[in-house]
Amino acid sequence: MTTLAIGSSYKQCSISDRWDAIVIGSGIGALAAAALLARHGGKRVLVLERHYVAGGFTHSFHRPGYEWDVGVHYIGQVQDPASPVRRIFDNLTAGRLKWNPMPDVYDRIRIADHEYEFVAGQERFRDRLKSYFPSETAAIDRYLSAVLTCAGKTTLYFAEKGVPRPIAKLAGSLMRAPFLRWARRTTAEVLAELTTNRELAALLTAQWGDYGLPPGQSSFAVHAIIAAHYFEGASFPVGGASSIAAGMAPEIESAGGKIVYSADVSAILLDHNQNAVGVRMSDGREFRAGMVISDAGAWNTFAKLLPQEAPGVAMALAELRTVPPSMAHLCLYAGVKQRASELGLTGTNLWIHPTPDHDANMARFTGDPSAPFPLMFISSPSAKDPDFERRHPGRATLEVVCPAPYDWFEKWEDSQWRRRGQDYDDLKQRLTERLRSSLEQHVPAVRGKLDMAELSTPLSTRHFMNYQRGEAYGVSATPDRFSLRCLTPHTAVRNLYLTGQDVCTLGVVGALMGGVVTASAALRRNLLSVISKPARQSQEAA
Repeated sequence: MTTLAIGSSYKQCSISDRWDAIVIGSGIGALAAAALLARHGGKRVLVLERHYVAGGFTHSFHRPGYEWDVGVHYIGQVQDPASPVRRIFDNLTAGRLKWNPMPDVYDRIRIADHEYEFVAGQERFRDRLKSYFPSETAAIDRYLSAVLTCAGKTTLYFAEKGVPRPIAKLAGSLMRAPFLRWARRTTAEVLAELTTNRELAALLTAQWGDYGLPPGQSSFAVHAIIAAHYFEGASFPVGGASSIAAGMAPEIESAGGKIVYSADVSAILLDHNQNAVGVRMSDGREFRAGMVISDAGAWNTFAKLLPQEAPGVAMALAELRTVPPSMAHLCLYAGVKQRASELGLTGTNLWIHPTPDHDANMARFTGDPSAPFPLMFISSPSAKDPDFERRHPGRATLEVVCPAPYDWFEKWEDSQWRRRGQDYDDLKQRLTERLRSSLEQHVPAVRGKLDMAELSTPLSTRHFMNYQRGEAYGVSATPDRFSLRCLTPHTAVRNLYLTGQDVCTLGVVGALMGGVVTASAALRRNLLSVISKPARQSQEAA
């Protein structure tokens, strides 16, 4: 599969003034909603992306000889063609998107001087944990039971978001309650009831970077959803992350829709009855549609795109102010003039933690930038993608991700990309050298071989993704987040819907499900029951 340019440039293409639906943004939640509206609603959808490439956090970027994925590192529950997640991807891409299974050991965890492996297969994972902690077998069983029980309560909770509001008012609290009993507690609180073994608790929460908060701050629900997601292992899209958007685009375009990039929406238009009727672009042009779907994030939608006097805006913003934005991060994009196989890179991810106390590690680093990195996630997209060698022969890529407070970079937020001044460049250089040194320490095969290393900061996320505090995961996954009533597809503005990771939960599959729930709400039809069926049943139902 070849990495494709998706969509057309706003200034270089002809665009009709009227559409059945307009989608703001082109992340996976936006594209999923648009594809479903096209395929199951027959709607002509205009997708408007402010960045110069479509795909949101599923896009890839290039430097001479190299390519990196900015937000997709591994995805669970797609190895099995019969799994609901795989069927959803297959439905949205008509089977165009292919997956490459990652190694049996998909995550390798290093906590101080100890190393552990997360292996594919729930029972194999259970056995491996017990081999590491033979005196904690009962605690491990209790933990796995808690994770699976909590993850199993998501169905009604997320379904309630998509049902018509009159039904939600009648039955919503009952549908939400089983999940919220878990979601309102932190990961640390739940684990404290399961084990007193500090090292075991640290290992079980070692993937906390996948949801952006250490155990003392995160909702146990988001931990359980992510942990269960990977129990059977993980895969990577063949052709890289941009293959996801490339696979969905034909579904949108085949119904007469269009994906347009470098297209900055400045406002959602309302009529005299306060119904959404279209959008205004930053150049003043207006497009009209019977419905508008925003994948710009809940905060941007209510604070920036809607008039402040619009229905529900004040209440939504008041709710959103009670939960902070999610984690910002650094990412070092590194390249080597050798194949991944020659370097011994297998595709297994590395998680590096300085001590077993994740919360203390993060607090120490936030207060002192010279402290040890609280978490490092090291990934090699070239080792995971069997098509990479064809596209970039003789090259390998790696990524090193680390959380970082936005506050460190805030004073440069009004400066221009690549023109932020010497002080900013000096800070980036210091951080680059530290991350580069850590990469060479933990992946010694690349020591002295890095051909290039480029650092993104929270300001990069702000610039390209339009998240105001550089947050990677939208609204933070605290216990309070899951009680916010504004985080649903429905808004108080008629014909305006939200989609993406703020609707359901964070991450690639969380945002994907946000798109499914939003399209279901917009079409007033349970699309999940259709598209998660086997292909033949799904086609018959459609």
